[in-house]
Amino acid sequence: MKLNFIQKVTNWGNFPVVEKEMKSEDSFKRIKDFVLSHNEVIARGNGRCYGDASLGESIFSTKKLNKFISFDRLNGIIECESGVLLSDVLEIAVPQGLFLYVTPGTKFVSVGGAIASDVHGKNHHAEGCFSEYVIEFRLMTENGDIITCSREENTDKFWATIGGMGLTGIILTAKFKLKNIESAYIRQESIKAENLDEIFRLFDESESWTYTVAWIDCLQKGKNIGRSILMRGEHAFQHELPQNLKKTPLRLKKKMEPTIPFYFPGFVLNALTVRIFNWLYYKKQSQKEVKNFIDYETFFYPLDAIHEWNRIYGKNGFIQYQMVIPKERGKEGMKKILETIANSGNGSFLAVLKLFGKNNQEAYNSFPFEGYTLALDFKVNSSLKKLVEQLDNIVQEFGGRIYLTKDSMSKSSLTNYLKNIQNPKFVSLQHKRIINNNHS
Repeated sequence: MKLNFIQKVTNWGNFPVVEKEMKSEDSFKRIKDFVLSHNEVIARGNGRCYGDASLGESIFSTKKLNKFISFDRLNGIIECESGVLLSDVLEIAVPQGLFLYVTPGTKFVSVGGAIASDVHGKNHHAEGCFSEYVIEFRLMTENGDIITCSREENTDKFWATIGGMGLTGIILTAKFKLKNIESAYIRQESIKAENLDEIFRLFDESESWTYTVAWIDCLQKGKNIGRSILMRGEHAFQHELPQNLKKTPLRLKKKMEPTIPFYFPGFVLNALTVRIFNWLYYKKQSQKEVKNFIDYETFFYPLDAIHEWNRIYGKNGFIQYQMVIPKERGKEGMKKILETIANSGNGSFLAVLKLFGKNNQEAYNSFPFEGYTLALDFKVNSSLKKLVEQLDNIVQEFGGRIYLTKDSMSKSSLTNYLKNIQNPKFVSLQHKRIINNNHS
């Protein structure tokens, strides 16, 4: 019977691809039956994480847990099942003048996945991680029991599950807070930086802004290393908006959303094409500084506008490598990382630099700590493993760590920071890989 559910499964990077059992249910009783009838289970949301984090011998997909339970508009509190996507939340919340406190770079992640990864956004230095705004969630444990976890009830499970990568159980429902907004637009400033010195100075000067992020050209060397564009933003008040946006400030116009129809041939992405893309991206902003108003989707989710964009990397897939380096050593560490990438020829045209603030110490499994984080996409090829090893060594040298939600091949000393997770029932391939690396 189980064999009927064996299928090829992969996450957004299309690497690795595995053949495993995967099933989805919307009945808590049937979910319990699934958990009790398997030795190993891992939950999977919308598959938008990278690597092997939500892959396992037996995978429970939460896609059918897609219902809203309640919406308290007055207090900005929403309760839903764990398979609801952040895009679903935004669809009902934004027209009501509400927005997510914290959102990652895609809106197509599940609420359960957002908790399990304790996702961060462009505002960590100002507003922390997703967990800061989680009120409670219901968790199915290894024996099929359903418990409510919050800061007051089952506190140990609450904090172990946040950032715990699904290893404590299956999140079934969640209740969390939203923030008030007056418009669906962001007041944005884009500032070009010639090198690392300038972009780090701009981050320092922008700490009072709620949202800051920089695109960085990872193939520059010498005096231009770290050439980048900083984008900083605030939710626009209605009175600030241009006249043409004031009439319907909480509604966006429908836009064309193209789809990449096939996997690109492997030769399309190479050091030359990435270098050309980076040059064009930097040059398209002709002025040193640009101030404008853009809709929240363009600001937070630029890649979501292109469906199946992961196919650009070809059938072999890609990895996203994201690390954080302590703030006091951020510039030195990032310079060494960028030099290593430029020398390797494995360029990334999606290189994003952000500043993390101090993290909530209770969320001990959460990835961020005070410092600078860099996320890079690399096409899978024969030289990538060597580059990852080099980057791992640099991150270790500077006292950093790797984001488990993105990891698929890093060394265990940089990824094995999970604490208070001792349950052998809920296990991912990533977790097994880390354990095996520790024992080898």
